[in-house]
Amino acid sequence: MNILVTNDDGLHMPGIWAMVKALKEVGTVTVIAPDREQSGVGAGVTLMHPVRVSEAVPRIKGVRTLAAEGTPADCVVLAMQGLAPQPIDLVVSGINEGANIGIYVTMSGTVGAAVQAHLWNVPAIAVSVSSLKGCIFQPAAKMAGLLAKMFQDGTLSGPMLLNVNLPNQPQKNIEGVMVTSLARGKFSEKLIKADMPKHDYYFIARGDTEWEEEEGTDVWAIRRKRISITPLHMELTSDVITPMLAECAPTIFQEFQKEPRK
Repeated sequence: MNILVTNDDGLHMPGIWAMVKALKEVGTVTVIAPDREQSGVGAGVTLMHPVRVSEAVPRIKGVRTLAAEGTPADCVVLAMQGLAPQPIDLVVSGINEGANIGIYVTMSGTVGAAVQAHLWNVPAIAVSVSSLKGCIFQPAAKMAGLLAKMFQDGTLSGPMLLNVNLPNQPQKNIEGVMVTSLARGKFSEKLIKADMPKHDYYFIARGDTEWEEEEGTDVWAIRRKRISITPLHMELTSDVITPMLAECAPTIFQEFQKEPRK
């Protein structure tokens, strides 16, 4: 099995190498990761300027390692388009410092890399630990290795997109694994104006998150020391709103055809 590993925290963060160590027991690992922090870029790709790629010294011997001056999704595209030595069978993104949970996973570069792989019909796993300080990576690395083995032996198959979050706990303190849905909530985001001459500059600052802690969601699981596995997909069409719009379509077209008043 050929496994691509990437992240959004940057090539030199410890989480990615903890995961590489576990995944090396499953298959051949190639690392293509951003050369700097790329949090919050989602599944964005670089279109307006070239992406610089350079060989990097791996922290684990024998792992081909490339540093990319681009987004996590760029790293996946680079691998799929030939920079990986072999066709990729699985993409694993992480281990991210900080949970990627709830409906705001669309902002996550960690999840964004997995989404890009999913668009290439390649199975993908995004792995995060729910802490920004003192992350315990070993349980998350072990979970990534276990899921990779399940893809290898056919227990899991197809272009699955799995978003995995772990509580920041030692393995002995974790109380279970749950298949979850994305929680709903909102960030208390605000603008902070920078004191700069001539032009106005703003920072978008993220404050506390207000989550709806509904049973069966990723937030509910994490807060109960359980591992959350949320299967995602890219079918964004709403079955709920479609019938309503279908009824309105003739009226919309009738109004569209009217000549403007002079």
